[in-house]
Amino acid sequence: MNATALDQMKQGARAAWAAGDYPSIAERQLWGVGPKVVQRASVGREDDVLDVACGTGNAALRAAQAGASVVGLDLTPELLDVGRRLAGDAGLSVEWVEGDAEQLPFPDASFDVVLSAFGCMFAPRHEVAAHELTRVLRPGGRLVVTAWTPHGAMGQFFKTIGAYMPPPPPEVQPPVLWGAEPHVTQLFEGTGVELEFEHDSVQIPPFDTVDEGVEYMTSKFGPLIMARPFVERSGRWDDLITELAGFIADNDAAEYLVTIGRKR
Repeated sequence: MNATALDQMKQGARAAWAAGDYPSIAERQLWGVGPKVVQRASVGREDDVLDVACGTGNAALRAAQAGASVVGLDLTPELLDVGRRLAGDAGLSVEWVEGDAEQLPFPDASFDVVLSAFGCMFAPRHEVAAHELTRVLRPGGRLVVTAWTPHGAMGQFFKTIGAYMPPPPPEVQPPVLWGAEPHVTQLFEGTGVELEFEHDSVQIPPFDTVDEGVEYMTSKFGPLIMARPFVERSGRWDDLITELAGFIADNDAAEYLVTIGRKR
């Protein structure tokens, strides 16, 4: 994939996450994961922490609450604006940086802890992102990444949406592969990071009705909003809505993989 195509893909991702109301979705569905990530990384007052693809600060804010010196980085400035407001409301100090998980704007060995809660999984080149996470981590530093598993509820949700869209370039791997242990193990080969894995799940709060859930997701979830014109032109929007309604009605717990690493 050439540099122009890669840049266009990233600009599209930035627009997708800025569309709708991702902060509402993050708070409703994901906010309970941040404290777990920070606890699993044993974040403390002496730590310099980087939250990669931080969104509105799910992990970054909790690391700051633990007393760490925290940087939150994301490709989408609109999400950083929300994180900045949340930090201000809570009286927390976080440095918010607009940047790319595949090209982190920090020197080697800058951080004691690197976190990513459902974030770096969306970087198009997995190995590049994994090596960047490792590069900025100090020897002895800790890494914690969460990602939806391919066969879990959210993994199937993203697979379903993807089936209605044009196929991505062959170099771009599905985000949910970050939720597969063999794939993640391969990504970090030769990086000096020793890995272990855990599985956890999120029980997404139910909607009062399926129609309410469909309206919520189609009006607030940016990637779905951005996909809609293309899917409508293909005449398949009603089919996608039917599948989306099925996910909402089932309301299965969403499994995710926790990757825990320590750099030698």
